[in-house]
Amino acid sequence: MKVRYIILAIVALLISLSAAGQEISVVADYPEVVRTGEQFNVSWTINSGGGEFSEPAFTGFYKLMGPQTSYSSSTQIINGKISKETSYTYVYYIQALKEGKFVIPPAAFKIKNKTYYSDSLRIEVIGSGKAQQNVQGGDRSTTADQVEETGDDIFVSLSLDKKDVYIGENIGVTVKLYTRVDISGINEIKYPAFEGFLKTDLETPPLTSLQRESINGTIYGTGVVQRFLLYPQIQGEITVDPVQISVLIRQKTGQSDPFFGDFFSTYTTIPKAVISKPVRIKVNPLPGTKPDDFSGITGRINLNGSLNKDTVNVNDAVNLKIVVAGSGNLKMAGAPVLKLPADLEVYDPKVTDDLKNGMNGTTGQKTFEYLLIPRHYGDFTIPPVTYSFFNTSSKQYERVKSPELHFYARKVNDQNPGITVYGGVSKEDVKYLGKDIRFISSKPGFLKKTGNIFASKRSFYSAYAFALLVFLVVLFIRREHIRRNSDISAVKNRKAGKVAGKRLKEAEKCLRENKSDKFYEEILKALWGYLSDKLNIPVSELNRSSAVNALIEKGIDEEEVNNLASVIDKCEYARFAPSSSAEEAGKIYDEASGFIRLFENSIG
Repeated sequence: MKVRYIILAIVALLISLSAAGQEISVVADYPEVVRTGEQFNVSWTINSGGGEFSEPAFTGFYKLMGPQTSYSSSTQIINGKISKETSYTYVYYIQALKEGKFVIPPAAFKIKNKTYYSDSLRIEVIGSGKAQQNVQGGDRSTTADQVEETGDDIFVSLSLDKKDVYIGENIGVTVKLYTRVDISGINEIKYPAFEGFLKTDLETPPLTSLQRESINGTIYGTGVVQRFLLYPQIQGEITVDPVQISVLIRQKTGQSDPFFGDFFSTYTTIPKAVISKPVRIKVNPLPGTKPDDFSGITGRINLNGSLNKDTVNVNDAVNLKIVVAGSGNLKMAGAPVLKLPADLEVYDPKVTDDLKNGMNGTTGQKTFEYLLIPRHYGDFTIPPVTYSFFNTSSKQYERVKSPELHFYARKVNDQNPGITVYGGVSKEDVKYLGKDIRFISSKPGFLKKTGNIFASKRSFYSAYAFALLVFLVVLFIRREHIRRNSDISAVKNRKAGKVAGKRLKEAEKCLRENKSDKFYEEILKALWGYLSDKLNIPVSELNRSSAVNALIEKGIDEEEVNNLASVIDKCEYARFAPSSSAEEAGKIYDEASGFIRLFENSIG
């Protein structure tokens, strides 16, 4: 029992230490837009207890009730690590008194002689007749594009931060939903093809709640559906087609209860399609003549270059890294042009990028790594790499360049001495590296005239004619074999004698082993199978009378037919009443084999 109390005390101590070490925050939750006379609530949530909470002065509002305090706590133990989350919430109910924009000071939370503050509350109060255009996003940032109210209870807008851009300049696009009715979710989103643009999706939080915003004096619940970037690729007036969203509207079915109101009401969801208005964008061409080293970037960048070594051996590799960093359409950046000495062998670059996309465009860097191999010893100089881009701020082309780089290639003593080749612009000695490439031989060689070829002899044509004849014969035999085997009934008729002979041999073996039941069974199988194949009658339809009639029609002597019927009867009787002797069984075997030979010789 004492051990249990000790363990509980240790756990409680660890939890308290974990809670004491966490950073304390005071988070406010409130509507951004309300109407005159509307009653609403504001709340502050604190992730710690034991301190003193001080409410701010609600200047411009009337405090109806508060604070109402609630508490929640959760503890987790994962892989021996204990974490505890605690939150205290203070809720106040207030009423808007007059129109205007009001700022409520921060709330304060004091604990252990240290005070923590929340953000200020900025609330706009509008009247029923006030007409204004104030759009705030879910992240409380004003968009550059004005939203036009359609008069509907629900609509969608396609907002662009720019409508007059250059080719390759980024455009931030926000798809936003506005509603005055209850919605239970979004069913489907259909985006246009965005012809003439490159589209890059931005990470957008899922739409789980709506923010209150005022559009021309009307309060809507709003939420951002998707954000993305567009990069125009062609010039001219381009129209962005509408975005279509199918939302599920929540509607009440039936009437409200006079005593309980809407508590027991039932609701249904109805899909409704809303379409944004098309947007026109003016895309301007890049002015003037593009420089020869133009990178394709519209934005602002800088360039840097570096080598991973300053000294290497001849024929060893050195890495040249060119880094393009900045903002703009960096994905479209092409590889810079290198002007290297002729005695440096260069390979295609390895391209990597570290880019981040946001509403202000793409930022980060793109890296080009070149593998250089010096083919002779000495000092090497890599000239500066130039890179041009179009600066949207200055509206002109600008050029950046990397620094001049140097490295030294050491001469190695064990490099096949005495074997050198001359080439390149510098006309310096280059070591012979291997045996995979050899010089063209200038010697005439030894050529010998052969005799007559085999194709010019008469025996060649004789052999060719004989081979053709053999091929035709084999082809004829093969086709005839296929034709004969295509008729299943005829094949069974031809092979009936062989199949019956195998069964008679099996019956003879059973007779020698004194297996009388098996013997009569094999005799019946041989006779019935033979008659079925020869008379082309399925075994399921073959019986004594049908077999006798078919044999007589084939011209078999009636006496032989009666002998066959007698043999079949004896076999059937002997299977169920085995009392015959070996001599009688041998006689039945001879009669059955004799009938099959007779039928084969007479009918074939």
